[in-house]
Amino acid sequence: MILNAFFAALGQISDPKFRSVLLRGVGLTIILLIAGCAAAIWLINWLASSEISLPWIGTVSWLNDVLNYSGIFVVLVLPVFLMMPVASAIISMFLEEVAQAVEDKHYPTLPAVPGIPFSDGVRDALSFMGVLIVANLLALILYVIFSPLAPFIFWAMNGFLLGREYFTLAAMRRIGREEARKLRAKHTSTIWLAGTLMAIPLSVPLVNLVIPIIGAATFTHIYHKLSGPTP
Repeated sequence: MILNAFFAALGQISDPKFRSVLLRGVGLTIILLIAGCAAAIWLINWLASSEISLPWIGTVSWLNDVLNYSGIFVVLVLPVFLMMPVASAIISMFLEEVAQAVEDKHYPTLPAVPGIPFSDGVRDALSFMGVLIVANLLALILYVIFSPLAPFIFWAMNGFLLGREYFTLAAMRRIGREEARKLRAKHTSTIWLAGTLMAIPLSVPLVNLVIPIIGAATFTHIYHKLSGPTP
């Protein structure tokens, strides 16, 4: 069922509505990544421009060198680390359009829905992005302790979070937030597995800019399969 949903979503990637969401999502992701890197570099330069003094030691000049070199780290590593959570959250903001395109093609007999207000979509996207970033920062500790298992920890954790969010957003369009939570709880293992399969390619830079839109479409199909026939 999960694979059928995935291939159905993949077969619709040429849909003009998909391309529109993809272009806007990638554009916003790149803008946010550039803004985040610029803010981090500005902060580092501001800290490095002033003398740093420590109690009982006095002025420490080598810390400025460390801060300057950390700017290189920020430019090279920060976009790679943030690309996945930012892209996933941005696409979730446009999931309404993706889900509607899927339903127009594969479920044309469904009744119309009022849709999720844009302000609610932005709020959910920002909340989701915050959860993803914090969770991945905390997971760095586990990556160090269990380094051989780091990829599996990454996939399982992000798979759980992505499946939970994307399924809820796809379902709440039709049945509301509370009923979506109940349906998600009933099929937790299936949703987690689907989210994990989505998280694996998300760990590949640049590819993770495209996968969220396929994931949004996939979870729309999964919702309709799990919810049973719709009157």
